[in-house]
Amino acid sequence: MQPFEAQALTPIEVDDTWRNSTHPGSAYAALLVAPGYRPPPTMKALPEKGGVILAVAVAEEPMLAPPITKKLRFSGYEWAIRDTPSNPGGTPNLYDASNAWTDENGFLHIRINGQADQWTSGEVGLTSSLGYGSYRFVVRDASRLEAGAVFAISTWDDLGPSREMNIEIGRWGETANKNAQFVVQPYYVPANTFRFETQPGTLDYSFHWEPGRVSFRTARTGGSGRTAAVVAEHIFTSGVPSPGSEMVHLNHYVFRNTNNPLRHGSEVIIEKFEYLP
Repeated sequence: MQPFEAQALTPIEVDDTWRNSTHPGSAYAALLVAPGYRPPPTMKALPEKGGVILAVAVAEEPMLAPPITKKLRFSGYEWAIRDTPSNPGGTPNLYDASNAWTDENGFLHIRINGQADQWTSGEVGLTSSLGYGSYRFVVRDASRLEAGAVFAISTWDDLGPSREMNIEIGRWGETANKNAQFVVQPYYVPANTFRFETQPGTLDYSFHWEPGRVSFRTARTGGSGRTAAVVAEHIFTSGVPSPGSEMVHLNHYVFRNTNNPLRHGSEVIIEKFEYLP
């Protein structure tokens, strides 16, 4: 009996959910029982439904296998598509794998889909770590996103706190905010965030990452592919993480704000990703 012999019963919460902990195994069983049931510490076989045993559920090895991650190819790289919940920006988001795809031109589309209070977001992440170097993303006009929508270009890993850098387009639910920022986490350190107004049209968003230094840049791209004008640029030399197992993530998600809730779906198109060591 889990989690402990002396604590074999797990209460059901008012929202009909329950939570327990256990150690690894190849099969698990849960019994729904009436008040007053006292199970033995161990059993050789599961009891059958009946009497104080109201229901029996079993999860065996095939059900416990991790789900198959859907992937796509974009700009010559393999990207994993998120389909599990997450809380970017501190707000809970549901994800749907159908919210990320490439078109006949090879452009990547990431969308927020659904309706109010039932939005699903889109995210893809590189399946390999690239480390120091130059990262460039050609993004179609994202300057008109609603205040409740964010598009983030990020590189991060879980080896420690604040091992994350971001280019983020969004107003964080407040219409008066500037609509873009460069960040070296943690964002709440004033020197770690540089906010600016991104411009309409297709733009290059890039960063050059080297030991102790990261240079961010947003620039307008001319029709021939040459950079025509700088929109914003900033260099950070403090708190810059070193490479580890970081991955690049492209995330289009809902930032929940009661003052300016998201009212319409949204889509961002990334024409190209380029990495140079």
